[in-house]
Amino acid sequence: MKADTRELKQVLMPPTQYVIPTFQRDYEWTEDGQWKLLFEDLVSAAERLVQARHDAQAIKKPAAMFEKMVAPHFLGAIVCDQLPSLTGGIDERAVIDGQQRLTTLMLLTRGVLDALIERDSDLVSQVHRLLWNPADLAKESHQRYKLWPRRKDRNVWRTVMDDEIVPTGNHLYEQARRFFAQQAREAMTSEDGSDRSAALVHALVGLFKLVVIDLEDNDDAQVIFEVLNGRQTPLSASDLVKNLLFLRGEFTEDSDVEELYDTYWAEFDDPWWKVEIGRGHAARGRRDVVLSAWLTAATGHEVNVGHLYGEVRNYLAVADLSTKEVLADIYAYARAYGRLHGRYPLTDDRIATAYRRINALEVVTATPLLLWLSTRSEEVLSPDEHLAAVSAVESWLMRRALVNANTRGYGRTFIEVLQAAQGAVAETGPIAAATAAALDGTGRGRWWPTDEEITESFTTRRFYDGVLSRGRIRLLLSEIDRALRARNTKTEQGQFDYDVLQIEHIMPRNWPANWPVAISDESDRVAAEQHRQQHVDRIGNLTLITGSFNGSLSDSAWDVKRPALVEQSKLQLNARIGAAEVWDESAVTARAKELSDIVTGIWRSPTEFARP
Repeated sequence: MKADTRELKQVLMPPTQYVIPTFQRDYEWTEDGQWKLLFEDLVSAAERLVQARHDAQAIKKPAAMFEKMVAPHFLGAIVCDQLPSLTGGIDERAVIDGQQRLTTLMLLTRGVLDALIERDSDLVSQVHRLLWNPADLAKESHQRYKLWPRRKDRNVWRTVMDDEIVPTGNHLYEQARRFFAQQAREAMTSEDGSDRSAALVHALVGLFKLVVIDLEDNDDAQVIFEVLNGRQTPLSASDLVKNLLFLRGEFTEDSDVEELYDTYWAEFDDPWWKVEIGRGHAARGRRDVVLSAWLTAATGHEVNVGHLYGEVRNYLAVADLSTKEVLADIYAYARAYGRLHGRYPLTDDRIATAYRRINALEVVTATPLLLWLSTRSEEVLSPDEHLAAVSAVESWLMRRALVNANTRGYGRTFIEVLQAAQGAVAETGPIAAATAAALDGTGRGRWWPTDEEITESFTTRRFYDGVLSRGRIRLLLSEIDRALRARNTKTEQGQFDYDVLQIEHIMPRNWPANWPVAISDESDRVAAEQHRQQHVDRIGNLTLITGSFNGSLSDSAWDVKRPALVEQSKLQLNARIGAAEVWDESAVTARAKELSDIVTGIWRSPTEFARP
């Protein structure tokens, strides 16, 4: 980027138009909030300039020597991105940040011009050049204006800039011009009656300074914006992308951006899309996640949400797509994301179930692949093929979670799986088979655990506060219960809210109180107690209970706790637990094997996905 401190005349005198992106926020600065303070700053700068000139005159020295020492007033920064411009014409720049500041400076200048015109000042032409570009360089009528606001504000902007009579309307532009004009009238005449108009104008054009940051091709406006704003408020990458896309449509293609917005983007402005998902520094708004997934699928490489603006800009520079086509593609991904997360209905209950379980695993790196699958037409990806592909992803993720496999490298893995699936389309091959084959690669990063490995994990690993988070344990046990209910046609059918159920240790963690090891030999007893402790947090010793379960019975002996668990009969998960006469380490292991058999039926092995 190029960052320069410039006097206002250096910013506004050259033939340049500063364009406010169409979907920037409304102009919001007001008299009490900013206008009054800004004009007071201008008056202070003018007084410093008058004093410097007075001091130079007093000792008969060149005024320029003293004016060089006058402290300027810094107004902050504006960030600009170059727009396509004709050679020899008006240079056009999009204002990425600082639009409120720059707009207010233009309104202040217009108010000063009003006061100068009333005084028939010879400074009128100089100030005029700050507001309008030379007519002979303006190829379009709107290029006359140094600043060109959002589409919805352009008619009132023409009035505010052009009319010699100060407007009387209530738009903030009109109010600002009236305020600054009145303040300028008063400031141009000092208490002793002398004319201060020259000092006011010279202070405006020479002592008011801006830091102008011009982005270059490899600059990321998103990162620059965050740095300038002290990272106190996270920048929405989607807002920058939105401005980029609609500027492209408006100035490169002359599209009807209002229609494009209503058709493809208005959905994104619903509060649901602004909710952040993820944790800590990785938390991002849903629309940022969708844009990242769309671009990842479009480019075939992993897109960093933190640099989304720059990556979208690079993509648009080479993509042979109109803005309408790009927006339509993004809209399709947004609708798919909404279906995956319950905002819109999915017509196939089987696919809806698979997505629900994947979402519960919270593996966002799979999102680009899943959205790409969900945006394929049925001619390319039939519902059965879609289900097979999503089920392969679900099985791979769940089985790896059940054996505590490392998740490092998932981003790269799913990019390669996405590329394999896209390659299948290009070769008119089966997408589901390509997806499963890409997941079942070599090395630990592509390890798809077998049935035997699931059983080993169930019978040897600590699950509670170990292999799985409590949320995933609840998911696992809930799906087992659903599978058992589906198998047992005699049980009560219906929907359960599994999310409100609690995880319960059948043999309590506080087992020494009421579950003693009945061995007299001390060394044998210690070994037996250690053996028991190893089984307490295994999956075979965990179940779900409803709110009706008496919590005071959790640590009770088996003959007391057993009837309470029998009462949880609506949960098939608990049906066979209550039938056990004894609950010990052998019972825990036996149940772990039973649960493993059920789980491997829900989340199938890679060999089954390989079958035609």
